[in-house]
Amino acid sequence: MLKSVLAAGAMIGAVAIAGTAGAAELQVKMLNQGSQGMMVFEPATAKLKVGDTVRFIPTDVGHNAETIPGMWPAGAAPVKGLLGKEVVVKVAKPGVYGFKCAPHWAMGMAFVAKVGDGKPNAAEAEAAIATAPSMAKKRLTADFAAIK
Repeated sequence: MLKSVLAAGAMIGAVAIAGTAGAAELQVKMLNQGSQGMMVFEPATAKLKVGDTVRFIPTDVGHNAETIPGMWPAGAAPVKGLLGKEVVVKVAKPGVYGFKCAPHWAMGMAFVAKVGDGKPNAAEAEAAIATAPSMAKKRLTADFAAIK
């Protein structure tokens, strides 16, 4: 009987693991100081698969994560996190996803991810970079080039 219970438990565990094996979670820290300088998301870029999750962690206070207008696939729900709160986003559509920290946007605090091939809105995302504040434009231009 005990062997049957243990075998059933092992099978249920294997099914649960197999059900989530394709999706990954990326943790992104919101920092006052990081490897790229002041007011950064770290890492600043990612290449993801549809179904992956991005978890923005407010390592330092005073940050949020929200959608950058124009850098978001059509049909994907926009995001606007609260200051100092963790934000979890499941990327459900292929394309380019851009995030900013609203209080530090002018200082260039941005994160960009390519999901799948990134093509559905790549041209729109690149055009949106051109309208960003100077420091954000500089960082996003380099980050966008890194994920192409």
